[in-house]
Amino acid sequence: MSRTLPPYFRLSPSLSKALNENQAVVALETTVITHGLPYPQNLQLAQEIEEEIHNAGCIPATIGIIDGKIVCGLTVDEIHALATRAQVSKVSLRDIAPLVVEKGWGGTTVAATMWVAHQVGIRVFSTGGIGGVHRYTETLRHSDVSADIQALAEIPVIVVCSGAKAILDLAATLEALETRSVPVVGYQTEVFPAFYSLGSPNLEVSVVVNTPQDIASLARTHWELGFQSAILVAAPPPQADALSADEVEAYIQQAVSEAEKQGIHGQAVTPFLLQRLYELSGGKSVQTNLSLLKNNARIAAQIALAWSKGR
Repeated sequence: MSRTLPPYFRLSPSLSKALNENQAVVALETTVITHGLPYPQNLQLAQEIEEEIHNAGCIPATIGIIDGKIVCGLTVDEIHALATRAQVSKVSLRDIAPLVVEKGWGGTTVAATMWVAHQVGIRVFSTGGIGGVHRYTETLRHSDVSADIQALAEIPVIVVCSGAKAILDLAATLEALETRSVPVVGYQTEVFPAFYSLGSPNLEVSVVVNTPQDIASLARTHWELGFQSAILVAAPPPQADALSADEVEAYIQQAVSEAEKQGIHGQAVTPFLLQRLYELSGGKSVQTNLSLLKNNARIAAQIALAWSKGR
């Protein structure tokens, strides 16, 4: 690592060694563990994602906040504690300092995980789907934009995802990324994935890249030229587990309509929509989610290896 970290951080010995020796490392978020799935599925998923990265020859660095410490490289016991603890905060950028002061526990979002990864010197981060621009509805009368968008504009990390969460306005999300000059790289695809589905032909990525080595080269050139944004790598879900775009959109339209009729708004909207997607799809949405998370971890590991070898 190039600088001394403040005392609020704690790195596992294996991660410190990996970073000092320029080994390949992939950062992982924890909101999927703390707020995405119930126990024990959340714990099993966390273990399987780390195994995917280990099997590729990389070091996984799962990130979370425990007793006010920003922990990079959570142990098995720490992941179990996060997966089973009753009160765990969902942590975005604005929440980090208050939670550290309060000595609280938190699962890190995309934006928070990107920031922590950059602070400790990790260049590659794997997630499911980024946040973006919410759909405009009668319930949501303003255009709500996730903190992930600003983080992608300002934090130089390679982020591997399957597009943005399908319940969002994907076209507006792509426009927001374009406005902030964030390269949206289609990994072996010309279409921005729609999380559960392969995406619509109307949603084009800014560039198509077919190998991990080319992604690492693109990122290095981007940053050497002086740009500071992330490189957003969009990988479609595995075709065997992908749902059709029309099917997913029908579920979302029904769920949004139900949310409006029931007066659900604010932070309660997203959990409601995701639960209804699960119910309407007969559980297929969760299966697709698990499949793409593991696939993204494999791709991120390959990119991290290419980045490490190119340094």
